[in-house]
Amino acid sequence: MKAVMYHYVRLENPSFPFFKFLHVKDFIKQVDFFQQKSEVLNPQILKDCVSNCNVPEGYVLTFDDGLKDHYDYVFPELKKRGLSAIFYIPTGFYENKKLLGVHRLHLLLGKYGGKEIYKFLENVVSLEMLNPLHQSEFDKITYNTHDSDEYTIIVKKMVNYFIDYKYQAAILDTLMTEFFDSEEDLGNDFYLSAAEIKEMHDAGMMIGSHTKTHPVMSRISIQEQEDEIRHSFNWIESVVGKSMYKTFCYPYGTANTFTKETGMVLSKEGIDFSFVVDSKNIDKNNIAATQFLPRFDCNEFAFGKAFSKSDNNVKNDK
Repeated sequence: MKAVMYHYVRLENPSFPFFKFLHVKDFIKQVDFFQQKSEVLNPQILKDCVSNCNVPEGYVLTFDDGLKDHYDYVFPELKKRGLSAIFYIPTGFYENKKLLGVHRLHLLLGKYGGKEIYKFLENVVSLEMLNPLHQSEFDKITYNTHDSDEYTIIVKKMVNYFIDYKYQAAILDTLMTEFFDSEEDLGNDFYLSAAEIKEMHDAGMMIGSHTKTHPVMSRISIQEQEDEIRHSFNWIESVVGKSMYKTFCYPYGTANTFTKETGMVLSKEGIDFSFVVDSKNIDKNNIAATQFLPRFDCNEFAFGKAFSKSDNNVKNDK
């Protein structure tokens, strides 16, 4: 079994010429490809697989970040084909009406490009704002296989991994005030509404947690990790009701962004299965590691290369 991870699935927007995404037409082609090669499985089967270690062939589709794209383009296509998928929701926006940091950065980079944002950060970020913890490790591992330009990679590393969390929000506040108008309006157009999440759930889609604020879990305390996980599931339950399945996917998802303790928190909270980012099949050898199941990125398969107006053959990176 192959679990496949998606983020942005959308059409071109000339206001965001640098934004990277999977074009809707390529998403449709990729699902055709999966169905021709094998089948797209109902993700509910994963709970049975965990129980009996019997893993069938096929693809499980997963969509991160609770994006409006998923209601506008993905959900109708899945319904048309009689398919189901998992949608992982970070829940922080629904309380404070601020875009999550990772998405603020995507929009800033997508509209203005890496060089423009880097030049601005040079003037507002000082050395004392950088957290040395795991910095060399993150620098070696993160974004090094992505086809983004040099400035974009530097900006993503700096904001997502190097700037201490006690400064990160204020820096992004400054950037958003400088480059955008109403953040709440921007967020309402960017994220699924609670009503849309409920509609998707009632139509057979599985709704899972992607934490509350999308942090790098290895950068926060165990207590903070528990809060991120518990709070997000409580919000989801308030929208869709109790579910037979509780599933989670790690923000960012690579091995350096979480710890063994994160998995222990998930097990303690009764989570049935969780996904990391690791290009491996789910099989009898790893199905027992229920809180660390591997996922492929969609760009690793036919028709999965991301589109952008500035460079329409780059990876759909996060």
